[in-house]
Amino acid sequence: MEKKGVKIAAQNRKAHHDYYVEEKYEAGVELAGTEVKSIRAGTLNLKDSYCSVKDGELFVHGMHISPYEKGNIFNKDPVRPRRLLMHKREIRKLHALVKQDGYTLVPLSVYFKDSRVKVEVGLCKGKKNYDKRASAAQRDAKREIDRAMKAR
Repeated sequence: MEKKGVKIAAQNRKAHHDYYVEEKYEAGVELAGTEVKSIRAGTLNLKDSYCSVKDGELFVHGMHISPYEKGNIFNKDPVRPRRLLMHKREIRKLHALVKQDGYTLVPLSVYFKDSRVKVEVGLCKGKKNYDKRASAAQRDAKREIDRAMKAR
């Protein structure tokens, strides 16, 4: 059986700006057929999305998947909560951390792995405004160094 590569459909760049990503987890996502086709077309937005645990199940909220043009009656609500598929012990562990230690669960990216849609969920801690400025300044300095090295 040959392995297909990983094709990234969308990334949440804002998450890396707003949070420190402590750990990353891979989760499957429960979708309708037209939603998968829409993701393949690249009409997906993770900007203000977050994850929550309810009744021992993990859900992603605010993930916007635009309706598929040729989908007619089979199209679902673009921002409906979607269930994420993970092992029960992982969900319990994440739920305990989120409840106690001030962590939050943020979807970092959506990608195809072996023709299945996967979501990379990050266990994150929030940044303060001065932390955001410091990391932006660090990123700009690195960019300047890279430019100088390339110019040589």
